[in-house]
Amino acid sequence: MTETHKLKKAIRARAKKTGERYTAARRNVLAARARPAAAPTTPARASRPASPAGVQARKPPRKTALGSVSDQKARENTGHGLDHWFAVLDAFGAPQKGHTAAARHLYEAHGIPGWYCQGITVAYERARGLRGVNQSGAGGFQVSVSRVVPAGVAEVIDAVRSPERRKVWLAGGDPELIRALSTGLQSEKAKAFGVRARGDARLRFKWGKGTVEIYIQPRPKGKASITAANTDLPETDAVEPRRAAWGLVLDGLRRHLTR
Repeated sequence: MTETHKLKKAIRARAKKTGERYTAARRNVLAARARPAAAPTTPARASRPASPAGVQARKPPRKTALGSVSDQKARENTGHGLDHWFAVLDAFGAPQKGHTAAARHLYEAHGIPGWYCQGITVAYERARGLRGVNQSGAGGFQVSVSRVVPAGVAEVIDAVRSPERRKVWLAGGDPELIRALSTGLQSEKAKAFGVRARGDARLRFKWGKGTVEIYIQPRPKGKASITAANTDLPETDAVEPRRAAWGLVLDGLRRHLTR
């Protein structure tokens, strides 16, 4: 019986016993397996022998965060640290097979949840020099800026669509951003920028050589989050200007909706 099959069997057994959903049962099984390795019993500091003269004491390993998943989070949610999964991806031939195949391998062959498949694969690609910070698997650069605002999704959409309201919260913003957003809202595709069945909304448009996707999602207590995801940026130097430009206008939107 393979390790993956044993893991799935243990998860199903727990789910049947506790009534938990499969994902919740899996998380608890992995946490239970990882606990002994994550919290080993160590002697008190006073009982440790002093390091020999001229020999530096070995420092504990750093908590690394290569990508969106830290080593600690990987252990808590998958049962192994990043080094283990990097070795798995090396053996799989991830550099040659690409990001999508590598993430799918972690999901299908090792039962890793989808979000952690992506995060571990990104961490691997950065550690192996296959991509830089803020660089996508396709080679372009990307950055996302989000704000939670005190208004529902429909109200946020109205504030974005209305030329009069946009003039207020976009005041002082990057002229190129303002022009790209206005053009995007006038396009044929902008008609899709409405509340969908699940309560969220999305608008996609071009800004220069990059693409912008605005996501508006409902949040508790009548609030909403708005995210401006910038992708396909041609160079890393474009990341911080985009981050600053969107941060400025989304702060303006939040102030506008707070009144």
